Amino acid sequence: MSLGVVFLIGVGIVILLGLAQQVLDRLYLNDKQALIVLAVMVVGSFINIPLYRGTPALSINLGGAIIPLALSIYVLVRAGTSKETWRGIIGAVLVGAIIYGGSKLYNFDIKEGLIEPQYLWGILAGVTAYLIGRSRRLAFIGATVGIILADLAHAVETAIKGLPAPTRIGGAGVLDTLVIAAIISVVLAEVIGESRERFQGGPVRSVERSEELKEPEQKEGGEHNG
Repeated sequence: MSLGVVFLIGVGIVILLGLAQQVLDRLYLNDKQALIVLAVMVVGSFINIPLYRGTPALSINLGGAIIPLALSIYVLVRAGTSKETWRGIIGAVLVGAIIYGGSKLYNFDIKEGLIEPQYLWGILAGVTAYLIGRSRRLAFIGATVGIILADLAHAVETAIKGLPAPTRIGGAGVLDTLVIAAIISVVLAEVIGESRERFQGGPVRSVERSEELKEPEQKEGGEHNG
């Protein structure tokens, strides 16, 4: 079982214990919806959908690419303003460029070093996504979509060079990288965001703030999306 799947199961347990509701509110999910997404990602990590059967063969992984990409698009669409949407897109592109560029500048030896490359990329992507996005939503989008874009860039490179090895977008360890990046980015945003809000005496409650960008408790009647 890959580390990414283990982490997904761990996140599922945290959700069942009711310890992730605030984060899920920011991602417009309730407990049931989040658990379904996690379950589909775990099962989908074993499913590769063929895109091209020639040489090199190209496929896309259901759990490591399609589901997280669909979730990120859902969160981005719900962002509320065009500015927030563009920040999410630009953040994801920057994260993807940094990961792809870093992999070209430094050739990691899997047999050496204290940490395997896919885990190191996950940590780097998670921290970068938070620094660029800052909010829980944008950090999550930057981390997940950024990793997928970097993997897609590698797939294009493989096709251009005509390498015979099959390419699986979102597969071959990418799920581990993506899950690690998403968890780190959201945890950083949550911990640092909460600390800043407490230091400032509470969340921003400006009347000019878009309804979709307000915290759940700020919306009329205390309702929240999910």
